[in-house]
Amino acid sequence: MMHVSEGELFRKILGPEWSKLHLDIQHRFAKNPSPGKPLMYTGMLDELSCSRFGQLLGYVTRPMIKGALMPYNDADFPVDIEVYSKPDDPAIYKQRIYRLHGRKPVMFTSFMRESSRGEVLEYVGMGLGMKLLLSVRGGDLYFESDGYFWEVFGVRIPLPIWFTPGKTYLCHRNNHASQFDIRIEIVHPLFGKSFTQTGVFHEVASASVQDAA
Repeated sequence: MMHVSEGELFRKILGPEWSKLHLDIQHRFAKNPSPGKPLMYTGMLDELSCSRFGQLLGYVTRPMIKGALMPYNDADFPVDIEVYSKPDDPAIYKQRIYRLHGRKPVMFTSFMRESSRGEVLEYVGMGLGMKLLLSVRGGDLYFESDGYFWEVFGVRIPLPIWFTPGKTYLCHRNNHASQFDIRIEIVHPLFGKSFTQTGVFHEVASASVQDAA
């Protein structure tokens, strides 16, 4: 089975907008992690924060989706990211290890794939996921959630926004060829901003994140 990179998927979804991305971002996402040869990134998260609502939601959902919604507030700690693929699986996997202060490392894995309707879907565990819309602004890449769902036996069941963490916004901003910023915000329509993550990352030599944990 042919494996596609995030860049191949994003280029297809963005169409002519892809050419407006900074060339460093295009080159970064064009790399294809074949099975057994992951792409490795490391960096520092300068902000990890959540509201009281976010903290409650993080604790309640932790048994199901682990580190997808972390109920902690911390700053200036290292994070390792591994982007990889599996044999006979078209999905793109992303494993993150958050090394918070005074806590055991938190590991969270999600995967991304294209739906039969040409949508970008990201799954965070237990069949839970969200549809993502992509856009380009100022040469940087932006993601915005367009609804959450629970997939059961291949059927996607939409979840009301009120019963989710809220709308997710992510920005991948280029600094230079080997460094980029990530900012994630999740905003609930009733309770406001529930989660924030901001950090700076760079690519490192390929190796298993699990070996370094």
